[in-house]
Amino acid sequence: MSRKILFSVSLMLVVFSLAFTSNDAAYQEGNESNKAPDFALKSTTGKTVKLSEYKGKIVILDFWATWCGPCRKGIPDLIDLQNKYKNDLVVIGISVDQDRTKKEVEPFIKNYGINYPIVYFDDKVIKDYGGIQSIPTSFIIDKEGNITNRHIGLYPKYIYEEEIKELLVKK
Repeated sequence: MSRKILFSVSLMLVVFSLAFTSNDAAYQEGNESNKAPDFALKSTTGKTVKLSEYKGKIVILDFWATWCGPCRKGIPDLIDLQNKYKNDLVVIGISVDQDRTKKEVEPFIKNYGINYPIVYFDDKVIKDYGGIQSIPTSFIIDKEGNITNRHIGLYPKYIYEEEIKELLVKK
């Protein structure tokens, strides 16, 4: 009986990972069909932030929440990347915190020393970016506004850095 359960769980994990791998591959081609949807979202400072304002820069669009452990672990890497590539990169954090935890976002930003814009999600941005199913989920957007990759879950900083360097040399 336990062999059947182990086999079933293993099979489900393989199917699950293949589903995400095939979804991510669609973002790696960087063609016109992968144009990043524009948005206009309110930041924690009250300013409206539009993705289109950052054309000409590489953008890491990071969907996260204050209560998410992997998000908390990855934010220092995003802060470091923003510092290191500040002339060519902007990180935009999209908080998916809802009514219950939304009041914690601003203190969280101060506590972590977040150095990039944080905006609050709306249903449209979630839908436009394929229905965010888990967090963190990050999108890499090139200087022309094309989605070149999507990362579901916590990824190490060197992965982002390799992608940034690759996009910097791409003309």
